Amino acid sequence: MSVSDADIAFATDLFNDLGHLTTRKMFGGICLYQDGTVFALMTSGGQLYLKTKDPEQLFGEPTAQFHNMPYHALPDAALEDPVLAVDLANSALSVLR
Repeated sequence: MSVSDADIAFATDLFNDLGHLTTRKMFGGICLYQDGTVFALMTSGGQLYLKTKDPEQLFGEPTAQFHNMPYHALPDAALEDPVLAVDLANSALSVLR
C-alpha cells in the first residue's frame, strides 16, 4: 500500500506556509522537505510525523514514535489547524538546521 495523492495534497497544504516544500516517496510513504531539509514523514496510512528528538518539548506531551526513528506523531489538533502545524514544523526545523 502506498500513500495516496489526496494524503500528499493534505500534507503539502497543511504545511504550505512553510515556503518551498518538496516530497519524496519512500517505503510506501513520503518524506517532506523544506528547502532541502527533511522535517516530516507521512506513512502509507496517512499518519504524519515530525522529526524531533524531544517530542514532549515540541508538542507539550509525548506522542507516538515512528518505529525507533526520531519522528513523532503530529497531535490531532495540529492536523486540523495549519497555523499550529506550521508553528510546530518551524520549531522542529529550527533544531534541525
